[in-house]
Amino acid sequence: MYSPDDAAASRILLADDEEPITSTLAPYLERSGFEVTVASDGEEALAILDSQDVDIIVSDVLMPRRDGRSLLRELRQREDWTPVILLTKVDESFERSAALDEGADDYIGKPFDPPELVSRIRAVLRRTTPGQRTLASAGKMVSGPLAFDRASRRVYLDGDEVALTPRALMLLEYLMSHPDELHTRERLLATLWGYEFAVTTRAIDHRVAEIRRVLGEDAQKPQFIETVQSAGYRFLGKVQGA
Repeated sequence: MYSPDDAAASRILLADDEEPITSTLAPYLERSGFEVTVASDGEEALAILDSQDVDIIVSDVLMPRRDGRSLLRELRQREDWTPVILLTKVDESFERSAALDEGADDYIGKPFDPPELVSRIRAVLRRTTPGQRTLASAGKMVSGPLAFDRASRRVYLDGDEVALTPRALMLLEYLMSHPDELHTRERLLATLWGYEFAVTTRAIDHRVAEIRRVLGEDAQKPQFIETVQSAGYRFLGKVQGA
């Protein structure tokens, strides 16, 4: 398992066809303590992966020859569970949900702050074990009595199916696949739905309230979702993938 002290040994494959981005982002990641290899598209990324191991892949979505989502699908079909963070300019909810459905470990929209990306990289590395299927790639996630079947898009509590609206379902899936991480309302809104869907971040609060109501959870004594005062939300339970 990764720890912050291992950052110097962590290898990143950065795949992006925009040279102005790679020429600035790669040195920044190196200054942050990572070893970086750059690919100009998904095909070159696959060729690099055939000859060397990496700890995490940071890939643009829109690239020539093979795009980021195609790269991700190819890796998962090979049962390669190297964690992947996708970058994109496309601000559509379909792109976000598709990326997560296909096994992306995280998703960040362009433009982004490099420190935010470094934070996300370290968070993903902390929750993954080399060679093992990541939670983002698991077909089912289980936390105590709570089970999320990603293939059928169904949630079960103590074996009984419970009903959630599509946005609450997406939020619960994201929180479960990123356990023990603090997520601000702004990050959740931008990552999952995009700001076009809501005027304020209260939209996140409403969906959390829906999840708690459906699961019968007391916000003061949470079993699953913790409210961190003036900060955001964290999924508390231990999550196992299958």
